[in-house]
Amino acid sequence: MLKHLQVHNFAIISDLSLDFSQGLTVFSGETGAGKSIVIEALGFVLGSRGDVSVIKEGAERMSVGAEFTSTALPADIRQEYHLVADCFTLRRELDRKGKGKAYLDGRLVTVSTLGRLGSFLVDFHGQHEHQSLLHSSVHLHLLDQFAQHPNLLQQVQTAFAHEQNIRAKLEALQLSAQEKERLLDLYSYQLKEIEETHPQPDEDLQLEQSLPKLKHSGKLLELAQEAYDELYETENAATTRTARTAKLLASMAELDDNITSLAQQVNTALASLEDAAQTLGIYKEDIAVDPEALDKLLTRHEKLKRLKAKYGPEIKDVLATAEELRTKIKNLQHAEEHEQDLTMELQSSHTQLLKFARALHDKRMIAAEKLARLITEQIRPLGFNQVKFSVAVEMDEENIGPTGADKVEFLFSPNPGQSLRPLKNIASGGEISRVMLGLKTVLAPTVPVMVFDEIDAGIGGETGLLVGQKLHDAAQDKQILCVTHLAQVAARADFNFRVEKNADKKSTHVSIIPLGKEELTVEIARMLGGNSAKNSAAYTHAKELLKEAHRV
Repeated sequence: MLKHLQVHNFAIISDLSLDFSQGLTVFSGETGAGKSIVIEALGFVLGSRGDVSVIKEGAERMSVGAEFTSTALPADIRQEYHLVADCFTLRRELDRKGKGKAYLDGRLVTVSTLGRLGSFLVDFHGQHEHQSLLHSSVHLHLLDQFAQHPNLLQQVQTAFAHEQNIRAKLEALQLSAQEKERLLDLYSYQLKEIEETHPQPDEDLQLEQSLPKLKHSGKLLELAQEAYDELYETENAATTRTARTAKLLASMAELDDNITSLAQQVNTALASLEDAAQTLGIYKEDIAVDPEALDKLLTRHEKLKRLKAKYGPEIKDVLATAEELRTKIKNLQHAEEHEQDLTMELQSSHTQLLKFARALHDKRMIAAEKLARLITEQIRPLGFNQVKFSVAVEMDEENIGPTGADKVEFLFSPNPGQSLRPLKNIASGGEISRVMLGLKTVLAPTVPVMVFDEIDAGIGGETGLLVGQKLHDAAQDKQILCVTHLAQVAARADFNFRVEKNADKKSTHVSIIPLGKEELTVEIARMLGGNSAKNSAAYTHAKELLKEAHRV
């Protein structure tokens, strides 16, 4: 569960601190007020792409911090990320130069680490994501997500990659001698460039941690020596003065017992000062003012930076590229020796790939039937009394790819007497939104936080009430954050925030205000498009909505 979100200089948010609880939390406000910015900030701290253009005008960097509970995470994930306590923190920052840092419980980590951990914490549904349901290429991914057969998928991907590798080796045999020589020269040059630098895993992170101390070693040494002298070595050093004070108080304590406690306090302070002086002495002795070493580290850092730019983006990608280049070079050097063997190996590899693809097809067929049934159960109460929903899986053995040989299509019939047809050919915007809500409810049962940014697109009236009730029910065993323009959804929330954008001649900023009972009634009246005065029809309607939702 998300407990706290801290946003600083993100878009038009200067400084924002929000606390969250389990249940349905709704953000509402005028169009353009900045409601979705909170969702974007949460996505940023969970590893989504960062852009310097999002940094608030006039600021040098932006940062987002979040606190989550870890109790709902699987034990293996908690162990992998060393999450011992019941709560943990994430933080990410980005400056104008495009340099960013990411932290997990104060430990420096990669952005990809935040992204992977975030996938176990939050399921996002963006403003226009429901439109992705119009593309059949997405349907295969959603079916596999539901079926949860990663091992079989991996077998297909590995077998396909193996077959492609064999095909590449065979194609290499057909290259002209001149083309082979050209490729050998290119691959050898690229491999030499990587091997001469000899990058090590996470070496760039270690350098970024070491460089600041070495860059400022001269100033650090000067300050450390001055502090050490003040504590220990000068005639009027702090430890010397404290020692004299301790001696005087000891003499006083012999004459007055009331001074004993004070004498002990000063003795303790003296011991702490002496410990600090010793630690500082070790620290300053350990500082090396070495311009040559600094120059070597800076040169090394720049080399790694160039390698990552060409073969990255991360060191692990550079190392993977090197291994791939070695394989390509070896294949080109020995291609002619293996043509007959490769042809036989290709036949065997394709047979194995076809075997895995057929097994994957069978699993998908079983999962498709179950997924269609569950989605139908989820969306029927959302105004689809006679709805039919099906997941069609068609196998084409002549076109096997890294995900198998299946084409998947969601078929839909919202009305009685209407045949099943592809979702993209029949569904309206409001129907698509409700189908996506059903999908999300089915596909993300283990993720503790779900985020919906305007899931209510294209709906209203009675259907809006049904969607609001559905979101409220789904939030009983998890946390849901929802940005909405729909009063029927806002009325069903457990917690409501109004987002306001304020501007003056110099700047624009966002305020997010928690709503009490009266403020919520006024906000619901505004969302209904009427006068929010207490004697208005909109205000009366708002009270009725809240009463129906048991909020008043």
